[in-house]
Amino acid sequence: MLRPCDLSRLLDEVFFSAEGYVFHTKIVYTVFVLETTIGVFDSGFGGLTVLKALLEAVPGADYLYFGDTARLPYGSKSTETVAKYAVEAAHYLQQSGAQMLVIACNTATALALDQIKQAVQIPVVGVVEPGAERASAASKNRRVVVLGTEATVSSHAYLKALEARGVEAREKACPLLVPLVEEGWVDHAVTEEVARIYLEEAFGDGFAAADVMVLGCTHYPLLKPLLQRVAPAHVTIVDSAESTAQAVAGMLDGGTGPGASRLRFFATDSAEKFRRLGTRFLGRPIAQVEHVDLKE
Repeated sequence: MLRPCDLSRLLDEVFFSAEGYVFHTKIVYTVFVLETTIGVFDSGFGGLTVLKALLEAVPGADYLYFGDTARLPYGSKSTETVAKYAVEAAHYLQQSGAQMLVIACNTATALALDQIKQAVQIPVVGVVEPGAERASAASKNRRVVVLGTEATVSSHAYLKALEARGVEAREKACPLLVPLVEEGWVDHAVTEEVARIYLEEAFGDGFAAADVMVLGCTHYPLLKPLLQRVAPAHVTIVDSAESTAQAVAGMLDGGTGPGASRLRFFATDSAEKFRRLGTRFLGRPIAQVEHVDLKE
């Protein structure tokens, strides 16, 4: 873990006065400012919601964002392929100067987190455990609904993480929500009707008492106001992007520099498309995107 106290040094300088034989101790605190560079990886654009949350929770860090847009979606690929792609991206970010890696992709976290941790020599944080931890803390009746992509739901990563915390979970795949978000229909009547159908199925058949709903896809934070309207009134929404950012902030314990964050963006496909769509997810303009060609 990276903590500023690990970098502080307490220096005791001892001086003697020859005339009065007076013993003086001068305590000097030398503060080393920790400049933290965090690499953020996703198969595409959704991880920018995690970066947005990180910029709020850990504003003093620098960030490298890698979007593997040429090879998305990961959800339709095998575990072996996802692990291969994710490890390549992790290596690239570490070589580019990342001191910590955030896997801002639920599919990559669910299918390849262990392989990524073994492949790099820096701390790695996924999105599943922080989301499950926050959901467990928020749930009073120990029943939680998880919305996610087909791949994330099929992995049962959230189910396992919540069951390990004594929480009963129901996972619901919502495959139409990602394309609707990327189309920009985050407050469209069609999106609201689709979401309503998904949530009726998720909270049906004896699961109406669930009091927490986890957004288990990094596209879904853009739908949070819509989902709040559609979800049962008693339900608390847990955003895995915000939960992950808070987990990273806790690991760093305030150990970041005092200045504004510096951002670099990498994409394996069109830089122009990344700038256009990425601005919507990040909530701020993206000035420059560097194209990266990861060799197969």
